[in-house]
Amino acid sequence: MYLADFHTHSQLSFDSTTPLEQMADAAVREGLAELCVTDHCDLLDENGLRVYEFDWHSALEQYRRTVPTCVGALKLRLGLELGMGHIDPTAAEGILARPELDFVIGSVHNLSPRAGGLDFYFRDHSRPETCYDTLDDYFSSMAELAGTDFYDVLGHIIYPLRYMTAPVTLNRYWGRIDAIFRAAADRGRGIELNTYRGQTIAEWKPVLEHWRDCGGEIVTLGSDAHAPQGIGGGFRDACALLEEVGFRYTAVYEKRKPELHRIERRSYQ
Repeated sequence: MYLADFHTHSQLSFDSTTPLEQMADAAVREGLAELCVTDHCDLLDENGLRVYEFDWHSALEQYRRTVPTCVGALKLRLGLELGMGHIDPTAAEGILARPELDFVIGSVHNLSPRAGGLDFYFRDHSRPETCYDTLDDYFSSMAELAGTDFYDVLGHIIYPLRYMTAPVTLNRYWGRIDAIFRAAADRGRGIELNTYRGQTIAEWKPVLEHWRDCGGEIVTLGSDAHAPQGIGGGFRDACALLEEVGFRYTAVYEKRKPELHRIERRSYQ
């Protein structure tokens, strides 16, 4: 099976301290064919303050230093996780105007600017009312993002649920999610199945079913690993789920163009 982790973070993300070289070494040990580093570039920081640029100098320096160590063992791709790109098209276009860039995840990690912009991680989600308030805002932002060109795949659609301790479901949101998915599919974009380092697999089944029913075809795999031990977490189970739902391929990207690789049943049994 052609396994590729297209959502990982290095020391250039605010929430990781791991050099890219160590992430690449872990990917080789896990038997991955490709690794894409997608460090954070959120146009809102964790406190809701505006961000206008990304440190491409450091990102390219780290990437170019690591590529030679992977020759013959791993394809290393240069990506970016761009958060809230829709709130500042000029900044987003400038950040993404790099010929070296292979892949862009479009994500929403924060409340919208009109709701204060706080990172979901720092909000108290112990009450259902607060959870649904967050989800209302989240899917409104995701709908805005889906109508732009600032992503190749939409990142971790169920992301806010990670932080919610109150009992909530997505039942009231499927209509809005379908509209988001149709917008992405119509633009030739994809979504990721984010395993959260192997912690979330089964939760993706209804999401994938809706993506399929909305005409979606492109799915990437991402562990969201911020340290070596999370690389490729849960990927074989994720491939089994994809095939169960009706998908036959996973996608990788080079220079913002998707390439499909067939899921082979015998490889994960």
